[in-house]
Amino acid sequence: MEDNFDPDLVHAIFKLVWRKKALERERNEGIDNLDNEVTAGAKKIRPTSANATAVKLSCELLRIFITEAIQRAATIAEAEGLSQIEGTHLERILPQLLLDF
Repeated sequence: MEDNFDPDLVHAIFKLVWRKKALERERNEGIDNLDNEVTAGAKKIRPTSANATAVKLSCELLRIFITEAIQRAATIAEAEGLSQIEGTHLERILPQLLLDF
């Protein structure tokens, strides 16, 4: 079993988010331009990209984050005498986990 995330999948997810954010910005700028009678000029929107190293590092960060979440949730479940992690265990550890990362 492979412990790593697929870099192509992570990159595809990033591109999807970037595309949605770009469309959202375009819509918001369109609304702003309607409010202003004179615009200074159109801004060029550059495509967002990530190099292979950045994607690999993002995969590693996701792997570490999820591993830590599972370990912390397992500790809570074990303290409660359970052998399986439940959603409530994840809910309890997420605030501190997000602060730690």
